[in-house]
Amino acid sequence: MNKEEVIARLKVIIKPYAANIQAFENLTENTDFINDLSINSANLVDIILDIEETFDVVIDNTDMERMLDVKTAVEIIETKLAEK
Repeated sequence: MNKEEVIARLKVIIKPYAANIQAFENLTENTDFINDLSINSANLVDIILDIEETFDVVIDNTDMERMLDVKTAVEIIETKLAEK
């Protein structure tokens, strides 16, 4: 799975939680979940759980704490998929 496919699947997961629709529509690798999309920390946990289910990976606490933007999320997902 390439980076564009990961981002496309990630957008589907993020969409219901994004409070800032304009920022979501302009989503890039540099988009920050909290500051740009106005996603609260509780919803960020839901997103991580959805990522685990969608990509069939397990995200540990260290990676959860780092997963605050699209670029980091993609890197973590790609790493987890490569480990499978």
